Parts: sequence; structure tokens; C-alpha cells
Amino acid sequence: MTANTHVSSANRPVAAFFDLDKTIIAKSSTLAFSRPFFDQGLINRRSVLKSSYAQFLFLFSGADHDQTERMRTHLTNMCAGWDVDQVRAIVAETLHDIVDPLVFAEAADLIADHKARGHDVVVVSASGEEVVTPIARMVGADHSAATRMTVENGKFTGGLDFYCYGDGKADVIRELAAVHGYDLTRCFAYSDSSTDLPMLDAVGHPTAVNPDRSLRKIAAEKGWPMLTFSNPVPLRARIPATSSPTTTTTLAVGVAAVLAGALTYGVLRRKR
Repeated sequence: MTANTHVSSANRPVAAFFDLDKTIIAKSSTLAFSRPFFDQGLINRRSVLKSSYAQFLFLFSGADHDQTERMRTHLTNMCAGWDVDQVRAIVAETLHDIVDPLVFAEAADLIADHKARGHDVVVVSASGEEVVTPIARMVGADHSAATRMTVENGKFTGGLDFYCYGDGKADVIRELAAVHGYDLTRCFAYSDSSTDLPMLDAVGHPTAVNPDRSLRKIAAEKGWPMLTFSNPVPLRARIPATSSPTTTTTLAVGVAAVLAGALTYGVLRRKR
């Protein structure tokens, strides 16, 4: 019985779960998208300045649980009433040139390595699914999980149907494992933030990537590997083109920038 169980487990599929910002992509795209959203009237000049400061905080200090909750509140408040089609049109026109160079070469290589080993690749992000799904497809992922924002009559309501954060990430990973048969004890997870500890603890092979101070300490205590990704390069130079249309890809990444960026700005309110 034991031998048969072992063989069965060994034959079950393995997945590698990746966070998005500062793990696959070098930074939040908030600052980069401030100008086109300002030009189209979605944000004002004051918000442009605040996003610059938020970008600085995101890159150099990250966000703990309380800060992230403040970001979530700002996200829902800021996006309430936004016309989804308008957002998609703006990002479709401006996003590709901005996001393409932000993908870490090391992340692209790691994704390719997991694919070569027969592992599924899954992107798990607190950003909106309108963005995450096409980004995941673009980098070669098999599946993705993300925050679902409530939309009514073509506009964001300011509500969330599902917040893919903290324990929510671990829950969705277990759901995916149940659906696809993953043996989580043999699966991998990669993230930069201590807020993703539930995600990292859900698998047998967690790795801290560009870890914030808190995650670095925890990873050292637990003996987890730590990786430094520092070489963003144009994605098209490293990953074969997929069948998904370029327009769809750029659209999705742009919305992710908006949603993840809005979260980032919440740090400013915490610091002030």
C-alpha cells in the first residue's frame, strides 16, 4: 500500500506558483501609467505626483499587511466608476512598450526551466484578473489566479468579488491543486513579500525572490532559498511568442498596472 501510494504521488503533476510584481516584473507600473491616465482624465495632477512617491516606497520598502489593506481600500475607492472599456483602450495604446522591458530575465529563465521539467506554471497575483490572465499567458504560464473586481454596467463598482491576497492566495492554490491534481508537497512558490507567507507555506519548495526585510528574515530562519532578480530585459527577446493577440496581452497588463499601482499608492497614506 505504501509503495503504491508513493508511486501515485510521484506521478502527480507539479506546479510552480509565481507572484507577479517584483517577482516576474521588476516594479509596479503605476508611475509609467500615470501620464496616459492623467491625459484621459482618470486621475488628476495631484495623483500623478502621489504615484511617483508611491513607486519609490514600493521599490524600496514594500508593504506590510496594514499598508496593503490601506492600498486595497484606496484601490476600490479610486477605481469606482471607471469605465472598463476606457481603461482597456488606454492601456492597449500605451502598455506594451512599458511592460515588455520590465520582465526579469532571471524570472523568464526560471519559468522556462520549470516548463522544461514538465511543471505547470501558475501566476498568482493581487492585481486584477483582467490583467493577470493575459500576462500569465504572455510569459508562458498554464494558469493564473487574481483579484476579481466587481463590474456592473461596464464600470468598476468599487467592490471586490475576490481578493487574491494573503490567505486568499493559499486558498486558491489549494483549489487549483484539487482541480489539476498537483502534489503540493512537491510544488514550488516564488514571492518577494512577507504578505505572501501563506502562499509560500502552502508548497513544499518555497523560495524568496528579492525578499523584503521581513521575508528575508523569515526565509533565513526557515532555511528557504533566496534569489535576487536584477536584470529586466525585453520579454520578446527571451520568451517565444504565444498565440494570444498582442492587443489582448497589452490590454491585460495595463489593467494590472492600474490595479496593482492603485494598491501601491496606499503606502503613501500610511507613511504620511
